[in-house]
Amino acid sequence: MKEGTCAFMNTSAASPAAPHHTAVNLADYAACAESVLDAAAWAYLSGGAGDEQTLRANVLAWQRIGLLPRLLQPLAHGHTRVHLFGREWAHPIWLAPVAYQALFHPQAELASAVAAAAQGAGLVLSTLSTTPLETVAQAIADDAARGPLWFQLYLQGDRGADAELIARAEAAGYEAVVLTADAPCHGARDRERRAGFALPPGVQAAHRRPATATPAPLPPGASALFDRLLLRAPNWDDVAWLRAQTRLPILLKGVLHADDARQARSLGLDGAIVSNHGGRTLDTLPPTAERLRHVVDAVGADWPVLVDGGIRRGTDVAKALALGARAVLIGRPYVFGLSAAGPQGVAHVIRLLRDELEIAMALLGARTPQDLARTHLLEPASTPDSR
Repeated sequence: MKEGTCAFMNTSAASPAAPHHTAVNLADYAACAESVLDAAAWAYLSGGAGDEQTLRANVLAWQRIGLLPRLLQPLAHGHTRVHLFGREWAHPIWLAPVAYQALFHPQAELASAVAAAAQGAGLVLSTLSTTPLETVAQAIADDAARGPLWFQLYLQGDRGADAELIARAEAAGYEAVVLTADAPCHGARDRERRAGFALPPGVQAAHRRPATATPAPLPPGASALFDRLLLRAPNWDDVAWLRAQTRLPILLKGVLHADDARQARSLGLDGAIVSNHGGRTLDTLPPTAERLRHVVDAVGADWPVLVDGGIRRGTDVAKALALGARAVLIGRPYVFGLSAAGPQGVAHVIRLLRDELEIAMALLGARTPQDLARTHLLEPASTPDSR
């Protein structure tokens, strides 16, 4: 990391002579993070696939949705509380799973977890966490005011190892499993390649099984992707198998097509996360703000749908809730805060977003998240869609 300071000092990278930046919104934290991270880590964190059209569209799509307030509504004793899976939570902001957080701060996922707990935010820990899932759970287990703790799962093609990992998450106190299904392989991330990104020594995934053997040579004309890497790519049979392995709620992450949401529900899954992997896999995917309403309409309001991708303002959170999402997840923004100022930066990012949500609700005439509705929105013209 470079030397620099932001709204909350990251002491591992601080220099008294460096300029001070005051972060008052999530974009400010992005600028702070860029100033302290080296070029390779910044490319990994901030970049997307291909020409990064989806990366940009995720943010712009929320901005294109307008807001239409109702006047003189009762607002006294309003709140941001939401209900999900039988419990009430302080607000609808979750931290999305982000891999290899040791790239961005020495305390890595522990810093994010402690900050989330302090702010009552949900936390989804990545399979590619650099901190073991038990260590993260133990750090916040005694915080009665913390938000939900979920575990994000990449199926790794070995059902025995996958079942063991799920059992570890259950035993450690995780309350749901988030199955990421939209990344059977990496996207073509040009920005990372230009920066020469590679994991530095000592940074590794705590839950990924190491390769046990050298793969056999491929026959002439074979594809290293289709004939090797994707031989064990997960499919719907694996989803049905996963449902039988755990009593925990399971959410399918990466849903953009309405039929995938319907199939997930038919297999007994408990919810979906509308996501395009933050624009990191396949470029020119539609932004999540445009797909959310179609997924919600396909499965009905009684089946929880969450959304991530491009959430940068409290108004974005309000729009997502009005479209039918139960909660939102943020990824890059909280890691910007982590990079710039450690756990205090993560906590400040969450607080900024929650404060902006409260302001937006009050000015829209919505006393609670449940009062937000599509009548509060002025959406760009679109046609009905079953996808």
